[in-house]
Amino acid sequence: MMVSAFAASEGNSGLALGNAYGSNIANIGLILGVTAMICPIAAQSIVVKKGVPILIGIMGLSALLLADGQLSYIDALILLSVFAVLMGWSIYEGMRKRDDPLGHDVQEALHDHCKQFTKALVWVVVGLVLLIVSSRLLVWGAVEIASGLGVSDLVIGLTIVAVGTSLPEFAASLSAARKGQSDLALGNILGSNLFNTLAVVGIAGVISPTSVPPEILHRDMAVLGLLTVGLLVVCFNVKGTGIINRYEGTLLLVSYVGYTAWLVSGL
Repeated sequence: MMVSAFAASEGNSGLALGNAYGSNIANIGLILGVTAMICPIAAQSIVVKKGVPILIGIMGLSALLLADGQLSYIDALILLSVFAVLMGWSIYEGMRKRDDPLGHDVQEALHDHCKQFTKALVWVVVGLVLLIVSSRLLVWGAVEIASGLGVSDLVIGLTIVAVGTSLPEFAASLSAARKGQSDLALGNILGSNLFNTLAVVGIAGVISPTSVPPEILHRDMAVLGLLTVGLLVVCFNVKGTGIINRYEGTLLLVSYVGYTAWLVSGL
């Protein structure tokens, strides 16, 4: 979010939007793909399974709002309002479904990383400061790379910046999957994509309403839509328990490599 906010404030709309949608593509194709290749992921949580269709619906809403080629102030407020509603629903679902597998995974993760409150608070402050500084440096560095190579901000945002900002999701998903907390690994990716699509793009639009490059609609959002629909098929297979196995993880990774090659070939 910090990267997109800084990019939007400096007028780099391509970098801001590219980071958001590129990170979503990297989350599913690269991170979920590699994680499933290392350790197959089973989707059992009702919350997670509901999250995939919701994510598809959110992407449809985003495409509709951006279809006129503009991310306006009103568009941004709509996205942020939907995000607020979804957060309320998620909290309600999490409190109501106490026996849901995702809830058990979260409780186990919290138990494994339990720390004293003061120490945890200090690390939060330190992490926030480092996040702000590193985000600013990442934006500056990305802009310089784009200028030096003659590449658009959008492509840099979709590739280098997107992968860089998705690394925390990779670490969290891989760690959760290796501990058998599959729903937490998948929920991490879905939550990140929902946040990027609604909150990150929304905040960028509030800071600086901007035009939307046409490539985002007919290339990047189309690829993201196909990957998400594929994820939906896996989560709702005929056997009742969706499992992203190593073969399907390889397909996701190959899809991401092919998408990146498509971007590079257009330079």
